[in-house]
Amino acid sequence: MDNSKVLAKVGGVVITEADVNDTILALGPRGQSYDNPEGRRAVLEQIVAKNLFLAEAKKNFYEGDPRFKADLAKVKDEMLANFAIEKTLSTITVTEEELKKHYDEHQKEFMAEETVSASHILVDSEEKAKDLLSDIKAGKISFEDAAKANSSCPSGAQGGDLGKFGKGQMVPEFDAAVFAMEVGEISEPVKTQFGYHLIKLTGKNAPEQIPFEQMRDNLRKALLTNKQQAAYSSKLNQLKILFPVDMY
Repeated sequence: MDNSKVLAKVGGVVITEADVNDTILALGPRGQSYDNPEGRRAVLEQIVAKNLFLAEAKKNFYEGDPRFKADLAKVKDEMLANFAIEKTLSTITVTEEELKKHYDEHQKEFMAEETVSASHILVDSEEKAKDLLSDIKAGKISFEDAAKANSSCPSGAQGGDLGKFGKGQMVPEFDAAVFAMEVGEISEPVKTQFGYHLIKLTGKNAPEQIPFEQMRDNLRKALLTNKQQAAYSSKLNQLKILFPVDMY
């Protein structure tokens, strides 16, 4: 797409493809719905309309209107205040050494939760679940073969294997049952909104340390936010000394 392509002219003002792109980009996620021929045409018409009103404002010297001057002063003050805040925070950085030091000193905060590994058999009635459990305990069929032959869950094709998961990832009734079990244990039928489950706990996995590399980006954001907040508060206190504030 040629960003320099001229799409319209309003008086002597040229509107290009880049102007449309910039307007769509400024809309953020909402702009995606305009990134098509019909949407881009609507954006172009909005830009043309804005420039038409701008041309009229300049022709009639609306800049001199007292109401406009008052509004402009408010906007200018707001922009200046925000610019001053940006200047205060712009020099704040977080070094690699600070990241590593914080990670090393707070390792307990960077632990993955306990997980379990389990398999299950899902059927539509408690009676069927109990019959299957009886056959499994009697050695007539293995849990895995029973899952393949009877489970209505897609995991049945893998012998009911659900893989590894943490607390809160399953429905509450299933979650409560599986995390109370011992490895190798097969549960009594557990009723959930999906039906009746026989659960086999195949493993318990202790909490693990999350590697520094995985935490770096989130840690940098958190530390940067903390340092910026501290810098903001410090600057604010300095300004209160420089420009005394009386609160009523």
